[in-house]
Amino acid sequence: MKRLNYKHLQYFHAVAEEGSVFAAARRLNVTPQTISGQLRLLEDQLGNQLFAKAGRGLELTDAGRVVLDYSREMFRLGDELQEVMHQGATERPLEFRVGIVDALPKSIAHRLLSPALSGPGRMRIVCHEEQMSVLLGELAVHRLDLVLADSPIPSGMNVRCFNHLLGRSTMACFAAPALREQFPGDFPQCLKDAPLLLPTDNASGLRTEQLSWLNRIGIPMRISGEFDDSALMQAFGGEGHGFFFAPLAIRDEICRQHDLLCVGEVTELTQEFYAISAERKISHHAVKLITDRATDTLLS
Repeated sequence: MKRLNYKHLQYFHAVAEEGSVFAAARRLNVTPQTISGQLRLLEDQLGNQLFAKAGRGLELTDAGRVVLDYSREMFRLGDELQEVMHQGATERPLEFRVGIVDALPKSIAHRLLSPALSGPGRMRIVCHEEQMSVLLGELAVHRLDLVLADSPIPSGMNVRCFNHLLGRSTMACFAAPALREQFPGDFPQCLKDAPLLLPTDNASGLRTEQLSWLNRIGIPMRISGEFDDSALMQAFGGEGHGFFFAPLAIRDEICRQHDLLCVGEVTELTQEFYAISAERKISHHAVKLITDRATDTLLS
């Protein structure tokens, strides 16, 4: 098999980013004819059309998107090589690719990942935040080493991945001081008819549990916001847009970061934290550090 010409790949990458041959030619200071010719050679070698016309510009085909994904990784490795050489390093940093479910509190994710960064050797961590289904697909094809989530793999998903329970936390209720003044009294009666911020159905199973708990204790509330991202929900809570629930384990960080009050604890509600891997027996050094120290990091 003929080896790739990386100059061709550079021209392809420029066209993909600029959206046209002419814009890429200006950026690289070559003629459009040069780029067009090199692209044809690359397409011939790969056996796929990489671009399709879109108005006056070009758009990537499905094959082109795959090539772009690989090219970005190749150029990133080139940048890393230069950085390592300039630093005088004698070993390549170990890359640790982690997917974080967007409903998982960022403080929890940071706590869980910290042991991997403090372990021996040079570590480069790459974090991607997405919904569970997308991350599990990336994990299944080994584009990720680990997924951190607030729930196990959904029963309907046909992926060969494995759950590792890291720990759990009782939930607490939070509110901005001004909002708390509007709804005084003891918890949880103070929540009656108050605005509520919730995770979306896609983000977390906690939504159903929270609403069920409120229903059981007879507390009507009005939903004023729904969020895929827990950090965004906390930010809205900090601005006084509603009460919300979050793990008691990160109470101090939430109160300090957003100037919030912890209104009360809900022992009937808990949030679990999972590491999901593509292998049943964990062998990746960083993943093993995380799972071995999870209890300590969640309680610290």
